[in-house]
Amino acid sequence: MSSTVGAVPPTRAASPPPSAPLHRRRSYRLGRWDLKYSPYLYVTPFFVLFGVFGLFPVLYTVYVSLFDYELLSGTKEYAGLENYRLLMQDAQFWNAAYNTLGIFLLSTVPQLIVALMLANLLNRQMRARTLLRMGVVIPNITSVAAVGIIFALIFADRYGLINWLLGTVGFDPIAWRDNRFASWFAIAFMVDWRWTGYNALIYLGAMQAIPKDLYESASLDGASTWRQFWTITVPLIRPTILFTVIISTIGGFQIFTEPLMYGNGLVRGGVDHQFQTLAMYIYEKTFTGNSEYGYGAAMSWLLFMMIIIFALINFVLVRRSVKGDKK
Repeated sequence: MSSTVGAVPPTRAASPPPSAPLHRRRSYRLGRWDLKYSPYLYVTPFFVLFGVFGLFPVLYTVYVSLFDYELLSGTKEYAGLENYRLLMQDAQFWNAAYNTLGIFLLSTVPQLIVALMLANLLNRQMRARTLLRMGVVIPNITSVAAVGIIFALIFADRYGLINWLLGTVGFDPIAWRDNRFASWFAIAFMVDWRWTGYNALIYLGAMQAIPKDLYESASLDGASTWRQFWTITVPLIRPTILFTVIISTIGGFQIFTEPLMYGNGLVRGGVDHQFQTLAMYIYEKTFTGNSEYGYGAAMSWLLFMMIIIFALINFVLVRRSVKGDKK
């Protein structure tokens, strides 16, 4: 029989009678207000900051996208959905979207796979394990501008390290900036070098929460290490994997600094815009040339909606995964 049977539930303190002293009634009233309203006061600063720095910029972007607004001349005329109509017909916008999606796929898929394998390796017993765990995150704390400059030199067309290594084994040099797919690969390699260790640590934290008894039972049943990884580790950290997919999707569609540094600081993204991303094109339209603020706001809003759609898709996958694991 449960020990809670017959237990008297806690009762709320009775309010003081009307004949009680005034200070006692005020103290009771203040105590009730504290219990009722203090939780809302504790979370108010977050919502205030979110409204000022998060929600307001988004809503203001929608407002500006409805105007033909040029920053240099200061002209501002209501245009309705004209900016969105022109955006659908803008070949350079779709070229930037194509580049963004290509760089995203080349960087995210290998990055998460390598991070998963690296985390599985760091989760084993080995010498200097703590030092190795600390070492994998060093690329992430390095300045992204410095990383971009260094990799731009490594993948330089004439005197780059990669082309020199290719020449030593008899291969012709690669035009890393003139070729679309070569430039995608170079930028993706830069992104992978910087973020693989970060995702590996996230996976490692999830792996360490898995009970060791599961691996011991699998070993007694004759399961190999590789089979344990795919049948125990991967299913149990599936929510974490989908979380990293969401974060990588958001970051991948917003990529800006790496291709900018790779292109020597030019937002054109190459002579033929072969590696210009959406963020770079938004910057080019909004803050250079005629400074088409309204058109740039329309592109920013469309990019925001694209990210939201991908995030919601991954969120649904996460919920289904969690429910499946509970069953």
